[in-house]
Amino acid sequence: MKHLQNFVFNKKSGEYIINVLKWSILASLIGLISAFAGALFHYAVDIGAHVRGVYPAIIFGLPLGGVIIVFLYHICKMDDDRGTNSILTSVRTAEKVPLVLAPLILVSTAITHFFGGSAGREGAALQIGGSIGSCFARLLKLHTYSTSVLIMCGMSGLFSAVFGTPVTAAIFALEVSSVGVMHYGAFFPSLLSAIVAQSVAHLLRVEKTAFALAFVPAFEVFTILKVVLLALLAAVLSILFITAMHEASAVMSKLIKNKYLRVVSGAVIVIALTVIYGSMRYNGAGMDVIASAVEQGRALPWDFALKIIFTAITLGAGFKGGEIVPTFFIGSTFGVLVAPLLGLNASFGAAVALIALFCGVVNCPVASVFLSIELFGAEGLIYFAVASAVSYLFSGNFSLYSSQKMVFSKLRAVEYEDSNN
Repeated sequence: MKHLQNFVFNKKSGEYIINVLKWSILASLIGLISAFAGALFHYAVDIGAHVRGVYPAIIFGLPLGGVIIVFLYHICKMDDDRGTNSILTSVRTAEKVPLVLAPLILVSTAITHFFGGSAGREGAALQIGGSIGSCFARLLKLHTYSTSVLIMCGMSGLFSAVFGTPVTAAIFALEVSSVGVMHYGAFFPSLLSAIVAQSVAHLLRVEKTAFALAFVPAFEVFTILKVVLLALLAAVLSILFITAMHEASAVMSKLIKNKYLRVVSGAVIVIALTVIYGSMRYNGAGMDVIASAVEQGRALPWDFALKIIFTAITLGAGFKGGEIVPTFFIGSTFGVLVAPLLGLNASFGAAVALIALFCGVVNCPVASVFLSIELFGAEGLIYFAVASAVSYLFSGNFSLYSSQKMVFSKLRAVEYEDSNN
């Protein structure tokens, strides 16, 4: 009782309580704003996808959409914007994130989806959220660490509002900027922001992303070994996907200096590939294909390869969007193809490969484990944890995000001196 009284009446304890209340208010406010921004973004992308489905010929307007995106970034003086990489850098350095980035990436990503570019949503969500958090920090004139925390709150809030996965969103925001280190001090405000954002977004009728697995095997050592092999193959695939993304951007930038010509050229290639294939299966996010792979164990053998090509060309040419939903697409369809060859159920293999590939490209094993629970339930937790661990180890130092800092080695307790490794 004496210790409790000392805590309650201690001056430092009072300051601590006030600090908790302050962060509770700030995180809740950012979560609330994130919910409305996330809902707006969600409906903008969904409306675009619906219109494209009704009028597939709209894909021929993709070059125009690309020109509009490049022009918008130019007039907003964001020609050299590094996208999600700038947000990850700002988490570590509290570097200023322009508020104009929020509406700019929202509109640009919606345009990409509307005209049939192959891209996801989370890249825009992280950028919108980071921009909101950074704006709050400037208004309140907060110091460096507090600015970083607010940026992470914005990231987790938007991610949660769009995907409906609050725990994953909070952990991802803490884990993604620096491999091997988690910003535990930001856990409470990031989680609170994510919970508020997801709750309000739900009231705004933004559906949670989740899948019903057709089958989860009982725990067996032999099944674990099969999952290890599948995760190992997914790790290799993550390296191929990351390489394709980086090389597509580098090659197109080198060959076509003019950004308008580059985005038009990329659009023409995507249109040509779509016409040749004869359907829009690989345009947009492809959530229907992901659902079919995970819930029914159905996919085409070439799905994962063509999605890599479509996405690499789309984003490499200068269109805006994220890489995570395409990662879900690639991982799940790859799992459907490979799992039966290993003696695993196709639906279960799709889910395992989805999580393994996600972990391999973002280097966030803890967030990957929580993602598996929020997407598929906890029944197969041990398998998803193993898949995340294996993919994390064998994906090496590759990352979708070039500004992601490799702080500690994945295999040794050694800190890197070079932050660019």
